[in-house]
Order: sequence, then structure tokens, then C-alpha cells
Amino acid sequence: MPFLDWVNKNQAKEATLEVPYHLLRQESVHGDVSGANADNLLIQGDNLLALKALIPFYAGRVKCIYIDPPYNTQSAFEHYDDKLEHSQWLSMMYPRLVLLRDLLAEDGSIWVSIDDREGHYLKVLMDEIFGRQNFVASNVWQKRYSRENRESIGDVHEYLVVYAKDPERFKAIRNRVPLDEAQAKIYRNPKNAKETDPAKRWRGLPMTAQGWRPNQMYVITAPNGQEHRPPEGRCWSMIEPEFKKLLASGRIYWGKDGTAQPSVIRFLSEVEGLVPWTWWPHEEVGHTDESKKECNVLFGADVSFGTPKPERLIARVLHIASNEGDLILDSCLGSGTTAAVAHKMGRKYIGIEMGEHARTHCVPRLQKVIAGEQGGISASFEWHGGGGFRFCTLGEPAFDDHGRIGADVKFATLAAYVWHFETGEPGHQVFDKPLLGIHNGTAYYLLYNGILGDRRPASGNVLTHAVLKSIDEIFPHDGPKVVYGEMSRLGASRLAAESISFKQIPYDVKMR
Repeated sequence: MPFLDWVNKNQAKEATLEVPYHLLRQESVHGDVSGANADNLLIQGDNLLALKALIPFYAGRVKCIYIDPPYNTQSAFEHYDDKLEHSQWLSMMYPRLVLLRDLLAEDGSIWVSIDDREGHYLKVLMDEIFGRQNFVASNVWQKRYSRENRESIGDVHEYLVVYAKDPERFKAIRNRVPLDEAQAKIYRNPKNAKETDPAKRWRGLPMTAQGWRPNQMYVITAPNGQEHRPPEGRCWSMIEPEFKKLLASGRIYWGKDGTAQPSVIRFLSEVEGLVPWTWWPHEEVGHTDESKKECNVLFGADVSFGTPKPERLIARVLHIASNEGDLILDSCLGSGTTAAVAHKMGRKYIGIEMGEHARTHCVPRLQKVIAGEQGGISASFEWHGGGGFRFCTLGEPAFDDHGRIGADVKFATLAAYVWHFETGEPGHQVFDKPLLGIHNGTAYYLLYNGILGDRRPASGNVLTHAVLKSIDEIFPHDGPKVVYGEMSRLGASRLAAESISFKQIPYDVKMR
């Protein structure tokens, strides 16, 4: 498989390891953040640092990632810089895509908006990071509905490049696109052309299939006595017992005069939708004028975000790739569209944006969503308000350059780091006791911040005979144990007898 090469690629590949883990500092709470809403986060800060901060808690949990990164158009927009030298753009994208890959669920997918300036390079870059075999599609979005006559060839489209962690698992959870009225017009009730009830509107589907199968080559006798056989080179699409069941239930149609080949009646209410195509016309998902008008209503006509995306476009992505309650991530949040749409569609979300407009525009936009604003997709999804989110910034590094643990790191935070390092799983369980959990038969314990009561050796951070006795009594485990603590006062023979691997804080606390 071919790979891209550019100046400083090796540094870009190492960047994810060198980026320090930062703590997230909660600045404010908006609306109801109980239950599932607790996962709704808006983070202000460099998305490389923010993504690294999320890894111990959300690795493998994100169902759908959508990002609209800078297109490297050699223009400078008001709220972000879109003017990078080509190799700088590649070096900027590489480590971020690696971290996004690590956050993606096994049946999750990542969708990246891009245009022709960097789109083909992005495809090769994502082949390398996500695996060429995990490419799903390059969707074409018709972003304009009128001709542009200033260029030699008018620019009318962008791409949404899609990769999945596992394409087969993604296909299994992928949702079809609902039919709109124009597509559903072929479903009608001949007795009442104005019928709108999908349970009464229907069409006849041909009952033949290509090929020759002996048990599907029977003769069908119509109610008028006429005999029907499959056309040459075809057979019936079902075996005879299945046909008779449909006939008995009134699901076979013989044409207006009763002389047509039999067809199966299919009601509109039974139609799951259409398999998504790679052509996304503006009539279905919106266009740039629509998105600019949405921003004008939200922020005023004097505010420009360069290339905002319409809510309908993001809604199409989230509908295909996720369901209610799934976690969505956008690390290039811009004007906040992805978070707003996810909120209205009942998804959990994390949005990351570096600029000050995270405070001045994204927060107010989501506040309006909570209050029930009726722009964008609100009417289509019967949105009337509710929910909430937390606004966070990046705090101090969790570990300094020498590996020492930051003073602000609490027990639950360090527990999440330890759990992720040891198991590769995100630390999303409640960490409020020394036993962090059991993984593949091994129990993991953390003695830190006086979790057993105080900082004295007998009850705190040092593994002593008394502490081991307490652990065995309160959190027993008949199997191997890994214990993190400041010090161990047990000899090697005792540790071996108890099947304990002791690891010292902070020296053995390593990060993935």
C-alpha cells in the first residue's frame, strides 16, 4: 500500500506519544446534566491536547466522529487559520486522526468534510491510519444550487470521507435514509389517491427473481383461473408455501383488471428506508446558503464562520451512523453545529473548539438549543428544548516532564489513567474504592490519596500487611492482582504467594 511522505512526518507520527495528558477543568454547567446528559461536553482548547485528555475516559466509546477541519484553502477566516503550507497541514492532521481512531468504538465510523485541495491526500493519509480496508465511502455533497461563473470550472461540491473501525460491524448498525414524500409517491392507495396513512399506502413489487431454482418454478393460478409461470430466465422470488401465506393474507396483487402477473403488496409503513448513496443533493441535506442563514439567525449577519455546515447535513450523518444515546464527537466544532444537532437528536456529544468563540458563540448556541430554539432541524425532530451540557477548559498537565503526578490529580482521575494503561479500556466506571476492577481474571488496585481512610501507612497509600489484610477482607479476589501504591513493605516471597504485582507511584504509572 502506498504511503504519503512529507517533511517532519516522523515528528507528526510521534506527536501523539509526546502530547501530555491534561486535566479537564469544569468552568460552568448549563441546563440539566444528570444521567446521560453528564457526557455532554463542550471543551475549549487545542483539540490535540483535548483529544489526548479524553483518551483514558472515552477510548473505544465514540460511535460517530464528524470533523470539518481547515481545508487549507490559503485563506484566513475570522475564527481560525486556514492558511497552512501543505506539509504543515498533513502534520497537523496526522496525530489528531490517530487519537480520533483510538476514541472510536468497534462499530463506529469517522466522517471528515473536505474539498479537492487536500481531499485526495486525506484519503491516502486515512488509508494509512485507519487501514485501507476500512474505507467505506467518499460521499459527494452538492453544496450549491446555483452556478458559479467566476471560476474556470464552478466549485459545487465537497466530500464526506468515511472510514469505519470495522466496516462489517458498521454496516450492521448503519441506519437507512428515510423516504421523503417525493420518493414515497409511488406508494399509494388506488381506492383513495389522497391517503396519507403509511399503513394504507402501498405498491406492488415484482414477484420474480433472476435465475432458475427448482422449488421456485411452480405454476400460479390466479383468481380468474389464469395460469402464470415465471418469465424465461427467471423464477418466482419465493417458494410456494410462502406465496400461499401471502395469498391467504391478501398480500398478492393481480393488476387493475386481475390479469397481470402476481406481485407482492408492500405497505409504505413497512419500508425501512433507502440504503445511503454517495450522492447527497442539496434538496435532501441543505446547502451553504442555508447554513449561512442559520448562522445569521443565531449570531447575526456580521459574524462569519467561513464554511458552516447546514444542520440537515449533520443530521444525515448522525442518522446513518448512530442512534439515540450514542456518543458523538466533533473536535473541530466551529460554530457548534454538530453539538446542536446531536443535542436535538438525542445523542450524547463532545465538542472541542480552540477559539474564543467556544465561549462567545458555541455556548450561547447550545443554550438556545436547551431553551428550545426552532431553527435548523428542530421542527423535523420535534425539538422543544431540554437537556444540558458542561463547559470545560484544559487544566494543568496530569504528569510533569519527569513523570510526577500533578497536585490537582484526584483519585478517580489517576484511577482512570491506571485502568486504561493496564487494560486498554476506557475508565468510565465509578472509581471510589481501591479495587478499580477485574479484567481478564486480574484485579487492579490503587492506593492513592488515602483512599482507605487517610495517608498513614496502615490505612493509606503504602502496601503493608495491614493494608493487604483490609483489601483481602473488603475487596477479595482469588487470582492475580496488580497493586499500585507509593511503597510496598511486603517482601518478594509474600507478594509472590499472594499473586501480587506491585507497581510504584509515580514511576510505574505510564501512559498509552
